[in-house]
Amino acid sequence: MTTTTAEPAARTPARTPSGGRTVLAADIRLSGDLTSTGTVEILGEVKGDVTAHTLIVGAEGHLKGTVSADVVEVRGHLDGKVSCLTFTLRSSAIVVAEVNYEALVIESGAQIDGRFTHASR
Repeated sequence: MTTTTAEPAARTPARTPSGGRTVLAADIRLSGDLTSTGTVEILGEVKGDVTAHTLIVGAEGHLKGTVSADVVEVRGHLDGKVSCLTFTLRSSAIVVAEVNYEALVIESGAQIDGRFTHASR
């Protein structure tokens, strides 16, 4: 008679959901680069490069750096370079940047200084 023992099932690593939302609160001051496959919302101050699917700079938010994202919405301050598909400046936005975009929305009241280049597909 032959006895066999079952081997334990192989463990699969826990998967972190992609496309999540990261909110940097108003009291956060961060120097460094951020990368996310989801949404990053900046309510505090960030000095560094941001790569994300969606970036939102809140009304009290400040970002100084280079941005690469599909969607960028600015309500606060942005200073740097931006490469995106859709760039939206809300009325409270203050932007000093070089921007490469496919679609652009600028609300009345937004303050902008820089170079805006339309990238065609």
